[in-house]
Amino acid sequence: MKKTNAVSRRAFLKTSAVGAGALAAPALISSKALASSGELNFMGWAGYPGLAEKVFPAFTAATGITVNMLEQPDQDTMFAQGKIALEAGGVDMIEPTIDRVGAWDSNGLLSTFDESKLAMDNYLPGLADGAAGERSRPGGALKYLPSVWGTEALVVNTASAVLGDAPSLGALFDPANQAVVRPHSALAAMGRWLDAQGKLPRPWLDGYSDMGAMVELWDIALAEAVKAKGNVVQFWSGENEANAGFVANGATVGLCWDSTGFNLRNDGYAYLAPTEGAFAWHQGFVLMANATNVDQAHEFAKWVSTAEGAAMWATAFSANPVGKGAADMLDPEVAAYYAGTFDDAALSKLWWWPDQSAEFLAKRGEYADKYKAS
Repeated sequence: MKKTNAVSRRAFLKTSAVGAGALAAPALISSKALASSGELNFMGWAGYPGLAEKVFPAFTAATGITVNMLEQPDQDTMFAQGKIALEAGGVDMIEPTIDRVGAWDSNGLLSTFDESKLAMDNYLPGLADGAAGERSRPGGALKYLPSVWGTEALVVNTASAVLGDAPSLGALFDPANQAVVRPHSALAAMGRWLDAQGKLPRPWLDGYSDMGAMVELWDIALAEAVKAKGNVVQFWSGENEANAGFVANGATVGLCWDSTGFNLRNDGYAYLAPTEGAFAWHQGFVLMANATNVDQAHEFAKWVSTAEGAAMWATAFSANPVGKGAADMLDPEVAAYYAGTFDDAALSKLWWWPDQSAEFLAKRGEYADKYKAS
């Protein structure tokens, strides 16, 4: 599988004054959406208080639709709860990442979005079209809409982390550091680090499209990661655990989301792109196959694609917006934080998570469990 081409953030966020002005106009809300329950049952990520405090109230003020949020710590839990909701009901929309869409769809969880109820031109180039657009349409039907994008890179204690001449994924496995990692990400980091040194029998990316190659490569990554596991002070699966790895357990380096680095930015920690390239993720909305508040879900996705909605959603996640004109509306502190981490060189190396099939995810979970239990 080919890696998605990297995109310059400067070009990615640039939009014309005409486009920004057009998006500043109030969104037209479907009378059908307002005529039904006026509610949306949304399952999303825990650890982002700005959603309930600011974003959902703004959406309700704009549309009259109330969001009932079901918080989950990670995608594996969302997937498990989604399968339960497929039988029991109660969930309309969920927010996974684009690499999971195929697996969710193959398990019968997803319905198709109606493009006539959306504003597809609101999205920045490259997020809902091109390669990302193809990944959003398993079987040719639109089943995923972007909400925010960001990275997973190195959070380091600026006073005590050992990084060498340049920050590298190898710092996570250096016994001189105390590390906090997500199990499957740590194994991918080991694989990419070994690949960069020419120590793998085939490219690391081969494992995402060929299960035989996956077993071959992940066996190697697991064995090497287990050898270096002595410096791991905490594993994380969600935002709260990642933060605790540093503030409670004394980690000096970690492989974490950009939001973790942002939350710790004033406590002596920096967020750095490794020389091998930061992991990059693309997050968005899917509609449950048995959703009842379908029109409300469409209004919600459309609102998040506007300049205001995209900026608020990205600010809540300390990440990057998906809507045209949103960059000019970002919290200045968030914008400055990203500018300090990703120059053009770092952006050119972004490593977008490849598509991961249900079979791949199940096997990856086995490797993660072996790593944790070793």
